[in-house]
Amino acid sequence: MVAATLAMLLFALSSVAAKRSIGFLGSTHANLARIVLATVLLGAWAHTFGGGFRGPALGWFVVSGVIGFGICDTAIFLALPRLGAQLTSLMVQCLAAPIAALTEWIWLGTRLSPGQVISGTLILAGVGVALAPQGKGTPATTPDWVGYALGFVAAAGQAFGAVLSRHGQLLSRDAGFPLDGMTVAYQRILAGLVFTVAWWWWARRNRVGAPPAGPIAVRLAIPWILINAFSGPSLGVAAYQWALLHQPTGVVVAVTALTPLAVIPFAWWLDGERPKSRSVLGAVLAVAGAVALALVR
Repeated sequence: MVAATLAMLLFALSSVAAKRSIGFLGSTHANLARIVLATVLLGAWAHTFGGGFRGPALGWFVVSGVIGFGICDTAIFLALPRLGAQLTSLMVQCLAAPIAALTEWIWLGTRLSPGQVISGTLILAGVGVALAPQGKGTPATTPDWVGYALGFVAAAGQAFGAVLSRHGQLLSRDAGFPLDGMTVAYQRILAGLVFTVAWWWWARRNRVGAPPAGPIAVRLAIPWILINAFSGPSLGVAAYQWALLHQPTGVVVAVTALTPLAVIPFAWWLDGERPKSRSVLGAVLAVAGAVALALVR
């Protein structure tokens, strides 16, 4: 639980930093910068202190990265204009955990205890209460079946990527070649780097998204890019992989589903965005579920 909680907090910090860097550079350039920097950081660790490209599960980690970074992130990007940010986040966060738990049970035979199921459900219920669209006013988007399908694909991609990653870690451990979280994160992010560079190249060629930023915007964005790269795809994913080695995937994904709620105090502190009463209620429910999950077996 310590590793999963640490990953969740790091993901929340990364989300806040990402919002700031996107404001300066645009999403395409900011995402490219964070992935490239994270790959360099993780690669430096993996090839100096870690396992580099070695290990019997390299293929599993690469496939996990293709699904988790490529398919999942692409589906989220395509779902956002159809569902809106809140509904997209709600679908991904609340569906990924049960899909992961079911997949791991069918494939690997990992069973969750009744206490874990109840606690995880309470976490997801709290996230749902906090993130569900209010239904007031005129919606900016009208959800359709394509949007819902993309949201489901994104949630399934996140779940399958996590299950594959855990399978790879268990395979490595059983083969007598255990890998640290940063090495696993490095082997996974290589697929994400390919997808991100390909998307950046396509967007630049077709003039999609924001134009290249000026020197002042780049200078202002650098600290946030560094924070984003360190806390998200580097240390955050490393902690996530550490958690997967010791906890069932359904439990880890349920804990990291708290990320949107952990963003609330950061947003209040940095941007002055006061949380709404429903967000506070959802956070209380979710934290209660997380505490229960830490206590049950």
